[in-house]
Formats: sequence, structure tokens, C-alpha cells
Amino acid sequence: MFYESEKGHPFSYNPFKAIVSPRPIGWISSQDNNGICNLAPYSFFNAVSDNPPMVVFSATGIKEKKSKIKDSIKNITETKEFIVNVVSKDLLDQMNLTSGIYSRDTDEFEIANLTKGKARIVKPPFVADSPASLECRLYKKIVLPGDINILILGLVVGVHINDKYLKNGILDVSEYQPVARLGYTHYTSVSEVFSLLRPGQKET
Repeated sequence: MFYESEKGHPFSYNPFKAIVSPRPIGWISSQDNNGICNLAPYSFFNAVSDNPPMVVFSATGIKEKKSKIKDSIKNITETKEFIVNVVSKDLLDQMNLTSGIYSRDTDEFEIANLTKGKARIVKPPFVADSPASLECRLYKKIVLPGDINILILGLVVGVHINDKYLKNGILDVSEYQPVARLGYTHYTSVSEVFSLLRPGQKET
């Protein structure tokens, strides 16, 4: 099977997202200039640098009955700030609730009955029950080809970690089982962890 992407695929559903998977979910909290909070999950998300720590996510396309600019992008463009919250398996249903189509004046923290944590450096709140949250400042916004595809590159300026997931100075992801997006309507969570050393590398 081979197809040229610009000519379209022969399937009922696009397999691209299933091929590039699993993808971590960036649960992005932001706030507009009037103090209204927004919380939304993005599966086109990842870390891209560790020194300095930087993350990237992209908003793709538009949702029905909404303006062409997603609330997260609008808020980040205005305030230059946002927070990335990690989605644990326990938070899966609440994350899904925040993916719904709501008006701009809707606070998704309230929709999903989530407690807000007070950030130290930026203004938006973080998800208090998240295993870890990254306070970020906008580094660059890039308009990508296609139908309203916008990439946000953020500089991490503050890191929150729930102490109960730290063991001997190591973050134990198996304890909270981070959720990842697969293709179609499928998700997964990390339930198995194994180590693999590079050639010549010593175990730490």
C-alpha cells in the first residue's frame, strides 16, 4: 500500500494519526485579558528541547460553530503565556470533557469540575490534580500550511511536580500512567516501563 498524501488516501478514515502514535497530550490552560480561563487538550504536542526546556503544540483546523481561531491560540497570542498539564489515566474523563465545543466565555475548569492551582510565574492556572504542569511563555507562533494550522513554541519557565510521583529523585510515570492519543478515537496509557541503555552508556 502506498499513496501520495497530497492526492488523498483511499480509506474511510485518515491513517496518518494512527501511524504517528502514541502522541502525548498537551492539556493546555490559558487565560484571556479579561481573566477568563480556557483548558483544552492537544495531541499534536511534544517536548523539543531540554536546555532550555521547550515544548511545542499545534492547533489544527477548526471546530464547528466556532470562530476560526481556537480559544487557546487567541489567549496565548494576546497574553504570551500558557501552561501544559500532564494527563494521567485518572484524569482521562475530565480531559475529554474539556475537548467539547463551548463558547469563549466558558471556563472548562468548571465544566470538568477541576481545581485550579495558582501558577508562580505566569497568570493562567494549572490543573491542581495533574501529575506535572509546565508554566510557559510564548517563544514563537508559526502559521503552517493548510486550513488554520497554527504551531505554538513555548519556553518552559516553571515546573510543578506532584511529590507523590517522585521516587529517589526520579519521576515515576508508571504511578500515574500518562495518557496518549492514538489514531481515530483510540487512546492508550503507559502501564509498562523498561530501560534501554545506549551502547557504552552506564545505568544511572
